[in-house]
Amino acid sequence: MAGLSRRTLTTGAVGVAAAIALPAPAQARAGAGAGVGAAQPGARAAQAAAAAGAPAGERHRRPGRRRELRGMWIATVANTDWPSAPGLPPAQQRQELLDLLDLAVERRLNAVMFQVRPTADAFWPSPYEPWAAYLTGTQGCDPGWDPLGTAVREAHRRGLELHAWFNPYRVANSADPALLAPTHPARRHPEWTVTYGGKLYYNPGLPEVRRFVQDAMLDAVRRYPVDAVHWDDYFYPYPVAGQVFDDDAAYAAYGAGFPDRDAWRRHNTDLLVRETAARIKAIRPGTQFGISPFGVWRNAANDPLGSATTAGVQTYDDLHADTRGWVKRGWIDYIVPQVYWNIGFAAADYATLVPWWSDVVRGTGVNLYIGEALYKAGDPTQPAPWQDPRELLRHLDLCAHYPEVRGNVYFSASQVAADPLGAMTLVQDRYAQRRRH
Repeated sequence: MAGLSRRTLTTGAVGVAAAIALPAPAQARAGAGAGVGAAQPGARAAQAAAAAGAPAGERHRRPGRRRELRGMWIATVANTDWPSAPGLPPAQQRQELLDLLDLAVERRLNAVMFQVRPTADAFWPSPYEPWAAYLTGTQGCDPGWDPLGTAVREAHRRGLELHAWFNPYRVANSADPALLAPTHPARRHPEWTVTYGGKLYYNPGLPEVRRFVQDAMLDAVRRYPVDAVHWDDYFYPYPVAGQVFDDDAAYAAYGAGFPDRDAWRRHNTDLLVRETAARIKAIRPGTQFGISPFGVWRNAANDPLGSATTAGVQTYDDLHADTRGWVKRGWIDYIVPQVYWNIGFAAADYATLVPWWSDVVRGTGVNLYIGEALYKAGDPTQPAPWQDPRELLRHLDLCAHYPEVRGNVYFSASQVAADPLGAMTLVQDRYAQRRRH
């Protein structure tokens, strides 16, 4: 992808793809960050959704019916996928969004993961946070329409699930709070923030921060019948060489009783996940909760329960995110590990990680979808398998051997449209050959 992409701004899983080739310390990275329960979109929309695929929330009521989710991420941070530029007229922004939803239908997909809170801001009229700058060019400026409300309504009209994609803790892709809107909560509460790696984050160790970010995200769940709350891989930030995430004061205040700071940080992330899950169900029981983490929980060399990988980043250790534990405890409804490597990649083989994740979800009731690196197809900097348009078909063939894998999600909408090497057309054709659920 030309310009800013998930590699640099949307998800650290892409940013570390090259870094994990050797089991070396994680390198500096910049970054941001699927079939779900029915959300009462209305009779006509419900009928359309049924045509595209039964909501995953039906899985307990419809035993034996295997639903395949086919999704794509629509990234808005830095205008990665949408809108194409800030400051476009509302009618043009709206048409571009509808075009992406139509694209999903054309490609025989049935879900979109729409990024609506990329940097502690909002793509809906939130009482908690300012309008995103990616709409008008100025944070806090009303764009004159409601992108999330439109996306939910129009996705359901097309039989698509709409997963509202949020980033919990990232405040800004710069370290200067003066660049935020004057009314931004991070400016009113500078004690909530930590500067790290040239960026600004909310401090996950503060209970008031966890409550606030939950309130801000769940406002969208109260307002709209979203099919899912969707998070990507950003919890504590990816490690930056030579820098320390300064949460000393919070650790001193709240870290008593934990064996070390890492355990305390993991507890903080656990609280965010567990509390958010409970609140979603209380607000809108039909809305599911899904997370798309970096593809490696832990390497087997560090933990016998880990995968046979040599990744330079491990979510448990580096992001303080016990992704495997959330599945085993049943706190989430689905997980979409970003398995952004080719079959045969030595440090993190797709053919190793898919069966590992399948084993993790087996018997838990948590749906497993696999995140796919469509953006790597045809990229000359990627290994030889990515120069073959059939690499993604090999992924689908492998997934078909694991009944726990219930679908795939493609990053991102720009590549779904551009169709590098014709790889997405091959995937679309494969979907056309299958019985449409």
